[in-house]
Amino acid sequence: MNAASRFRDAPGAAPRSLRLMLDGVPVLARPGESVAAALLAHSGGATRQTPVTGAGRAPYCMMGVCFDCLVTIDGHPNVQACMVSAREGMVIQRQIGARRLGDQP
Repeated sequence: MNAASRFRDAPGAAPRSLRLMLDGVPVLARPGESVAAALLAHSGGATRQTPVTGAGRAPYCMMGVCFDCLVTIDGHPNVQACMVSAREGMVIQRQIGARRLGDQP
């Protein structure tokens, strides 16, 4: 299945795609998929940077164990993107550097 057919909606059918924003760029997602899966399908790139070296990190385990997929979703920092289902209109930002103590999703 190519990328264009992944999101093509049949006339009269329920929408097959959701629109999210990642750092101001539109990202398409399928209903029911995780935010991490949508971001990987979009770019395959890093979703956060480590605080010590600035190295890029991307979703790895996809089951909430590794914390490499931390992002800010709708203003809530430190959210594991692999544990959140994509919703229409989500605003997602890559998480750069260390999280602030006390920040909770």
